[in-house]
Amino acid sequence: MEGSTKGILYPARLPTFNRFPAPTPVADLVQWFWIPEWDIEPGRTSRQHLIAYPACNVVVEREGVILSGPTTRAAYRDLSGSGWAVGALLRPAALPLLGHDPASLRDSETELAAEDLHRAVAAAMNSCDVGGRHERAVGAFVQWLGSGGHVASEEALLANRMVDLIAAEPELVLMEDVASRLAVSPRTLQRVAKKYVGLSPSALIRRRRLQDAAERARSNPTADLAAIAVELGYADHAHLTNDFRKYLGFTPSGYRRSAGQT
Repeated sequence: MEGSTKGILYPARLPTFNRFPAPTPVADLVQWFWIPEWDIEPGRTSRQHLIAYPACNVVVEREGVILSGPTTRAAYRDLSGSGWAVGALLRPAALPLLGHDPASLRDSETELAAEDLHRAVAAAMNSCDVGGRHERAVGAFVQWLGSGGHVASEEALLANRMVDLIAAEPELVLMEDVASRLAVSPRTLQRVAKKYVGLSPSALIRRRRLQDAAERARSNPTADLAAIAVELGYADHAHLTNDFRKYLGFTPSGYRRSAGQT
């Protein structure tokens, strides 16, 4: 299935990109799988700017397997030559399975000792039989994740529900509102977010609003930015601009102009 470009600041620069839903056996562990492929002419690079989803990713590349942590700001990666990656955007409940504290991975990545996963995914992606190779790569990922028979705890599933609720309900702009909807205390919500996501509930809300604001500013170049700010729960245009400057490094109007030039 073709992937959404939410969170990708300059979709026109994307390589070939596909996104696949998580099959039922790993639905508590993975939000979706994503597969970019690129072939860039010698001497050139393609910079991919992201407002990443507030989560960890396991990424299989030609060289190995990387576990990347949640980010607190816009990020980028320069692509060159030809290559591919197969990634899993993890749900909070997956982190105990990997034995990592997400807060310690914030704005960083580490190599993951997963030779079996790398071997199986690379075999699928490098196969001469290109038909269905994406599905085979995802299948290898699913088998690896499900091999331990991990069962998510109630606390981990609460973390999943928290992330889902914040992502799906744009009217929720305060942590206290999220806690109320989940029938837990704000303190419990903060503890669960730190343990399973590595970011605060307020940071998750801010990330969603920034993603939504960037997508609307880019996709509708005539929309009033002040109206977008109010619609997304900002006090005014100035607060939206401050968030853009602080976390992305540019203003909404500057981003809109640069996105229109790609």
